[in-house]
Amino acid sequence: MGNWEYEQMRTIVIDECKKALEAVEADKVQTYLKMITDAEKVFFIGVGRVLLSLEAIAKRYAHLGIRTVVVGQITEPAITQKDILVVGSGSGETLYPAGIARKAKSIGAKIIHIGSNPNSSLREAADLFVRIPVESRAKREDEIHSLQPMTSLFEQALLLFGDTTAMMMIKDRKIDIDSLWEYHANLE
Repeated sequence: MGNWEYEQMRTIVIDECKKALEAVEADKVQTYLKMITDAEKVFFIGVGRVLLSLEAIAKRYAHLGIRTVVVGQITEPAITQKDILVVGSGSGETLYPAGIARKAKSIGAKIIHIGSNPNSSLREAADLFVRIPVESRAKREDEIHSLQPMTSLFEQALLLFGDTTAMMMIKDRKIDIDSLWEYHANLE
């Protein structure tokens, strides 16, 4: 292993992420942003590395003044019909997030599913489906193939999607980026 191999793998990861983000439909992103900014609270649910990406998105959105909640936190408030639940699941079949989505829907919350499989059982609960059409466990023909292990590309693209949409909100709200530091954790 040497520099050449690192450069080769780095190029694969960056190229795949670029392809994945370019494949997200821009009109869905606009609808997503409107739903997020109109909500009273934005809840996030996922598992594994998807949850880690969603936690990072929730943290960044909180820096922008959005009231965010990661489902399962000890301080989690009740979800209401004024709120959004963002479900991260490539396949759309992950049991825990799918169950939470159905429960939130029954309470009247709006559901945003960010995933890869447009034919998942989550489509019945979702008010909006934002597709990152990368390889998932569903193994659909129209998915972007990845050389990375398992669902790494979905998790990476999800995180980058969150950072991209945060930048869009900063621009739309004309937020001075330097002023955001006042919202950054300071018990470090």
